[in-house]
Amino acid sequence: MEQMGLLHLYYGDGKGKTTAAMGLALRALGSGKRVVIIQFLKGGRSGEIPLLEQLGAKVYRGKAGQKFVSQMNEAEKAATRALQDANLAAAMAEPADLLILDEAGSAWELDMVDPELLQRAVRERPAGQECVLTAHAPVQWMLDAADYVTEMKCRRHPYQKGIAARQGIEY
Repeated sequence: MEQMGLLHLYYGDGKGKTTAAMGLALRALGSGKRVVIIQFLKGGRSGEIPLLEQLGAKVYRGKAGQKFVSQMNEAEKAATRALQDANLAAAMAEPADLLILDEAGSAWELDMVDPELLQRAVRERPAGQECVLTAHAPVQWMLDAADYVTEMKCRRHPYQKGIAARQGIEY
């Protein structure tokens, strides 16, 4: 009997959504599972990605340039959306026991991914495929579809004291 894949949602304004998702990726890889990760709207360096790739995870990430979406012109937004859609389509074609859609909520909210494609990736995934969504503010369909819903709430953060993000800790 094939095991049912469940949907995990990590959301909120607190630190730890991506960290929790990558921890699950590490656990899955350690158990011999195939892991595919999409990091929507993320470029630059992130300490966990090279190690997860060395362990066998397939990772899709990037955006057109290093600007935040709010700073992009229309051409940069279009290029970023096209890259996000291409990454998602490629990831959906990969065989995976675990599919992580990191920052899916932000990609949805900022119109940086085809909403039908994203919903198809989640709702029509292969039987047995576990899926993780991360979001700051998830849309209702994500909340309704999720089997696990975990809210990360910020009570205190060093950034509030002017302490910048530190490599190996926040990224």
